[in-house]
Amino acid sequence: MAFLFNKFQEAVKVLAKSPTFAKDPRKMQFEADINRLFLYTCYNRLGRTAEEADVDEVIEMANKASVDDQQKQVQENIHSQTRNFSTAMDSILLSGPIEGDEAGGGSSKDVDAAPRRSGLSFAVGQRGPSSKHPAIPKTKPLSLAEVSLRLKESIGYALDLKPSQIPHEAAGTGLFVNGEVDVGTVIAFYPGVIYAPAYYRYISGYPRVDAKNPYLITRYDGTVINAQPWGSGGDTRELWDGSKLPENQPSSPSGDEKGSDRLWKTLSKPVEGTRISGGAGEIIERRNPLALAHFANHPAKGMAPNVMICPYDFPLTEKEMRTYVPNVSFGNADQVSMRRFGSFWWRTGSREGSSDVPIMKALVLVATRAICDEEVLLNYRLSNSKRRPTWYTPVDEEEDRRRWS
Repeated sequence: MAFLFNKFQEAVKVLAKSPTFAKDPRKMQFEADINRLFLYTCYNRLGRTAEEADVDEVIEMANKASVDDQQKQVQENIHSQTRNFSTAMDSILLSGPIEGDEAGGGSSKDVDAAPRRSGLSFAVGQRGPSSKHPAIPKTKPLSLAEVSLRLKESIGYALDLKPSQIPHEAAGTGLFVNGEVDVGTVIAFYPGVIYAPAYYRYISGYPRVDAKNPYLITRYDGTVINAQPWGSGGDTRELWDGSKLPENQPSSPSGDEKGSDRLWKTLSKPVEGTRISGGAGEIIERRNPLALAHFANHPAKGMAPNVMICPYDFPLTEKEMRTYVPNVSFGNADQVSMRRFGSFWWRTGSREGSSDVPIMKALVLVATRAICDEEVLLNYRLSNSKRRPTWYTPVDEEEDRRRWS
C-alpha cells in the first residue's frame, strides 16, 4: 500500500505542473487543488485492497478528465464519506433504547423557548426563532465527549482539542487526530454560519469583520463561513441558527490573525434586515466530534501541512444527513442549486430529465497523507499582498500568490 501511495504522490507533483490548467492564476490554483483532491479522495475510496492497476486507472483519469468532471467526482467521494459518518452517528445516538426527551434530555418547553438574543440577531433584524418548527428527535443523552469516544470506536478516529505543538504563543489550542486516518479521509467539517457574497455586509462585526474574529474562512467562489458562533460544539441536538455566541468561545490568538484563507479586506457600508435562512434555524447535532476544523493551525517553519481544504456542496435533499452538517445559511439558501445525474452532483450544465437541487456550500478538511495521533496542520495561504502575522511562514509562496491574485 505504501508503494501505491508513493505512486499517487508522484502523480500529484507532476499534475500540479500541468500546462492544461487555466492561465488565470487564481483559477489555475483552484484547478490544481481540485486535481489533488481528485487523486486523494479517489485513492481513499479505492480502499486498502486496491491494486496497482486501480491506481494507474485513477492517475490516468486525473490526466484526461476535465476539471469539471474531477470536481463532480470529488463531490461524490466527499458525500460518500459524509454519508458513512452520518450512519455511524445515527448508530451512536439513535439505535437501541433512547432515554430522555427532545434535544437529548431537554423538555419540549426548553425547545420552544426563545433563547437570549445576541448582538448579531439584533444587528440583522431577527425576531428570534419562530414558535413553529419541526420537533427535535429524541436521542441518547450522551455528552459530546461520550459521542467522540464512541465515534472513534466506530470509524477509527475522532478529534481532540489540546494545546498546540506549534512553537509560537499565538498558536493557542490545536486540533489533533485521535486515532488513524488514511490519505483522502474527511478529517473535519468547518462549522458555522454560511454567507454568500451578497450577504457579506451582514457578517457580525461588519465592516471590519476580521478584526476580532479569526474564525472566518472563504471558499474560492467567495462564500464565507463564520465558525465563531459554533465554538467547540455542545451537548445536545438543537434548533440552531448561529445567532448566539457560545459562552466558552474559541480563544482568539493575541494580536495576529490566525485564520486560513481569511477575509483580508474591509467590506462596504452595512445594511439592515435579513436573517438566517428559514428564520428559526435548523435542527443541528451539536455533539459533532468532527465539527472542529476551525481549530486547525498553520504549520511552523520546517513543518508540512497534512490536510487541505475541500469545498463540499451538500445537497439539502439529504434530510437524514442534514443534522450532521454543522452549518446554517444566512439569507436565501434556495437561490443556489446544483444538478444531479445518477450519483453525481454539480452546478453547471443541463440535460433533459435533470433536477435542480438546493445545496449548502460547506467546507471540509481532507487528509493529504496518513495521520496517526498527530496535530492537524492546514496551509492558511494568507494573502501576500497584505501584512501577514510574524509567525506566518509560507508553505508555498507561489500558491499564496495565485490563491489571492
